[in-house]
Amino acid sequence: METVEAIGADAPPSAAPMLRHDWSAAEVEALLALPFAELMFRAQSAHRRHFDPNQVQMSTLLSIKTGGCPEDCAYCPQSARYDTGLEAGKLMSRDEVLAEARRAREAGATRYCMGAAWRSPKDRDLEAVADMVTGVKALGMETCVTLGMLSAPQAERLADAGLDYYNHNLDTSESFYGEIITTRTYQDRLETLGHVRDAGINVCCGGIVGMGESRRDRADMIATLASLPSHPESVPINMLVQVEGTPLNGADALDPFEFVRTVAVARITMPGSVVRLSAGREQMSDEMQALAFLAGANSVFVGPELLTTPNPERERDSQLFARLGIMPMPA
Repeated sequence: METVEAIGADAPPSAAPMLRHDWSAAEVEALLALPFAELMFRAQSAHRRHFDPNQVQMSTLLSIKTGGCPEDCAYCPQSARYDTGLEAGKLMSRDEVLAEARRAREAGATRYCMGAAWRSPKDRDLEAVADMVTGVKALGMETCVTLGMLSAPQAERLADAGLDYYNHNLDTSESFYGEIITTRTYQDRLETLGHVRDAGINVCCGGIVGMGESRRDRADMIATLASLPSHPESVPINMLVQVEGTPLNGADALDPFEFVRTVAVARITMPGSVVRLSAGREQMSDEMQALAFLAGANSVFVGPELLTTPNPERERDSQLFARLGIMPMPA
C-alpha cells in the first residue's frame, strides 16, 4: 500500500487536490492496478469535481485530405507504405468542408474537427486550412485540426485564423514508440505540442491502446501527458481499430476492463481535461461504453466515420445516451 498511499489513497473524495504535473509512471501504474470498484470511485469523484457527470461533449471529425501519408505509423490505413485499399485524395474545398460542418451542427455537434493525412503541412495548404477554420468558426462551432507536425510560425498562423484546438497524439509511451513509428521521433511530437501551446491554441493529445503495449507503457504515456506544464484540454483515448494491410492487423485485442481502467486513470490524473472516448467505439458494447463514461469519459465523436474507420451510427448513439440519461455538453 505504500505506493497507493503516496498518491492519496486516504484522501476523502470531497477533497479537491491541486492539479499535479509531476506524475511518475510508477504512480500511474499503481492506479491502474487498484481494485476496479475503488478505481471507478476515485475516477467518478474526480470527474464530478470538474464536470456534470451526465453531459458529454459531441464532436464530428472529417477527413479533409485522405491517404498518401509518407509516415509509417503501424496502425494507420492512410500510410502510403501499406496496401489497405485506400486511395489518396486531394484536399477538400472550403465549400465542401463548410457544407459538412453545417450538417454536423444540425446533428448536434458543437466541435468540428478536420484531419489531413500529412507528415506536416505545406504553407500553401496551411493557408487553405486556415480559411476553413475561419469559416467553421463563423458557423458558431469550436474548431480543431490535426495536420501532423507544425512549426512555430504555422501554429501562429492557425491561431490567427481562430483555431480552438490542435490534435497531435503521443500515441504510446516513449519506450514503445519505436515499435509503432520510425519516421518521426517522440521529441518531434512534444515539440509540436510546445508550438501549439505557445501559440495559445488548446491542446488535444492522447494515445492509442491495444497496440501490443504493456500496462507500464500505458502508464508511462498517461504520466507524460499528466506531467506536461499544462494538461491537454482534450485527451482522446483510442482503442486500436485493426485494418487489413496494416502491420497491427491481427494484434491481440485489449481486455475491455483494461481500456476502462486507462480512461479512469486519465480522468484521475488530468481531472480538468475533457477525456474523449474516441476510436474503436464501433467495436465496443453498450456496456463497455457505459463503464467508460462512468470512468470519466465525457466526449465522443458522432457520425458514421472517423477519418477512414467506422464509428457508431447516430441512431445507436442517441439510443445509448437516452438509456444512460446523457445529454450533450453545451458549447
